[in-house]
Amino acid sequence: MVFQGETKNKKLENNNIYARIQPMKKDIHPDNFRPVVFFDNASETSFLISSTVRTNEKTTYNGKEYPMYRIEISSASHPFYTGNEKVIDTAGRVDRFNKRRAASAKK
Repeated sequence: MVFQGETKNKKLENNNIYARIQPMKKDIHPDNFRPVVFFDNASETSFLISSTVRTNEKTTYNGKEYPMYRIEISSASHPFYTGNEKVIDTAGRVDRFNKRRAASAKK
């Protein structure tokens, strides 16, 4: 294995390929992560993932209570992953666009 800036002839210390990998820095990673249920509003699917996100809601998942965070779209509802095209309009943008288009067509 050749690392950037090395030649093939240069051997690593004690033939250890991990000799050049730097250890993780200490005291920069958050320590307040915990299991959080992410709820996809579009597909009504729940995922249990470790996270540091702040949330006020709670839910029961597999018989245990966890904090819950609502998301608008995830891999369970995104067309790239599902293969189904679906219009998700949580802010009314599509309706406003259609109204403007209809109004301009009347002119």
